[in-house]
Amino acid sequence: MKTLWAPWRMEYILGKKEPECIFCSYPKKNKDRESLILYRSSHNYVMMNKYPYNNGHLMVVPYIHTSTIDNLGDDVLLDFMKVTQYSLKCLKEAFSPEGFNTGINFGTVAGAGIEEHVHLHMVPRWVGDTSFMAVLGEINVIPEHITETYDKLYPVFNKK
Repeated sequence: MKTLWAPWRMEYILGKKEPECIFCSYPKKNKDRESLILYRSSHNYVMMNKYPYNNGHLMVVPYIHTSTIDNLGDDVLLDFMKVTQYSLKCLKEAFSPEGFNTGINFGTVAGAGIEEHVHLHMVPRWVGDTSFMAVLGEINVIPEHITETYDKLYPVFNKK
């Protein structure tokens, strides 16, 4: 599927590739906006997908570097699901989606882009967001720049 407008992709295409796992290195940078990190809990964090399928496409990521949930302890797994639940609540508040796609891809054959570090995707969905352009033209229209979406979501995730 092609994206009609995604200027942030050129940075990835032409930019220097990260030598280590981005899910491990980005939280350590402490540059959350630059890294698109919206929220941090004790065991997991929420990060926007830099190449989204739809506005508000997020990922819940454990700090532990593992390719499967088999290696996560009960406390991390419980937090993983609580952060997922909280993220869905925040997305509902910010964007009022009519539904969600959520899932974890284990292994490249299953669609994992970064298979060495488990993460859960959540994609907000609206009636009509898959239009004739996506079906006939294989074009995915992202109607808002990713930093604008970040700026809308960050305060919702981080209310005091």
